[in-house]
Parts: sequence; C-alpha cells; structure tokens
Amino acid sequence: MIRLVIADDHPIVRAGLVGLLDDEPGFEVVGEAADGEAAVRVVEQTRPDVVLMDLRMPVLDGVGATTRLTRSATASRILILTTYESDDQILAAIEAGASGYLLKAAPQDEIVAGIRSVAEGQTALSPQVAVRLVERMRQPAAAFTLSDRERDVLRLVASGRSNKQIATALGIGESTVKTHLLRIFDKLGVSDRTRAVTLAMEHGLLR
Repeated sequence: MIRLVIADDHPIVRAGLVGLLDDEPGFEVVGEAADGEAAVRVVEQTRPDVVLMDLRMPVLDGVGATTRLTRSATASRILILTTYESDDQILAAIEAGASGYLLKAAPQDEIVAGIRSVAEGQTALSPQVAVRLVERMRQPAAAFTLSDRERDVLRLVASGRSNKQIATALGIGESTVKTHLLRIFDKLGVSDRTRAVTLAMEHGLLR
C-alpha cells in the first residue's frame, strides 16, 4: 500500500485527487494540507511514502516545503503536481529535492504511474518538463549574455546588497537598478534574485 499526503491550497483540487487516488488499488491517502507549513507538519505526523506537492501555496510554498522535508529525517518522497512549468520553477523544485514533476493537466494514468514510480525510488517527469530540462542543460553559457553593468549589478546582488545599496555603489538611480534586474531576469529566464545569482554562477557569468 502506497501511503499519500496531498498538499494543495485548493479544496476542490484536493477533493478530486483524494477521490481519484482512493479509487486506485494500492493507494491510501493518509493526510491533506492547504499550505506548505501544514504539509510539513502532516508529513512529519503521518510519514507517507509519497507527498503530492503543489508549488504555489500560502504560508510556505511548495519549494520551501520540499526543501524542509528533504532536509529532515522523513523518508517521504516528494512529487510536484502543479499547473506551472517555467524553467525556473522546474529547476527550483528539483534542486529542492523533489523526485518528480507532473502537471495537473496530465492524463490520469500518467499521474498514477508517476506516483508509483516515485514510490519505487524512481523519477517521474511530465514529457513537457523532461524536454524543458534537457533543453536547459544543453544550453551553453554563451546563450546567456549580460552587459558589464548587468554583471556589476548581479555581483552586488550576490553579495547581499539591497537595490538602494547597489544604486549607491554604482552611482545610479534605484529605478535603474530595478530595470537592470528585470533585464537580467528576462535574459536568464528566471523570476527572482536568488535563482538569477545561482544560474549566473552555474554558467560562469560572475567570474
């Protein structure tokens, strides 16, 4: 019997997944959570085999909850089940320790098979997600081109400076710093400062 916890902030989605999985032989839903913080508590209490984790949830998001759980003593494996598939979100979830990444729009059979694979210690990725990951890994560093000023801004971000501190250090306006950051995010295909710095370091852009 594969014991499951479902973490999703939409009650209708949770109810639908519970109905779907309770009807599947060999599955037992042992807990539910409406936010990431609650998911961590429920998993620690119930010790499921697999956690179906949404990404966007209140209090603590799916990546944060996944990080907490994979760093704890729990042996539960995390399967991201979400509607979002941006490169940034996929990489963040996998780097946090998720064992799989499926889309809610996937066929029922694909979701069921993915849960079984993750429970058996394997990885489960939606075809669309697998393609995105392969393309991202094949993308050479040269594909990411930052101007000298953008590199300066990102180096200061990496050192923990705020936008105001960066503006002072470079002798530019705070609004100009924000513009540079937006351009950096767009070029790197990310949506936050942390991932921008991480990706830039991975590709040797901050040397």
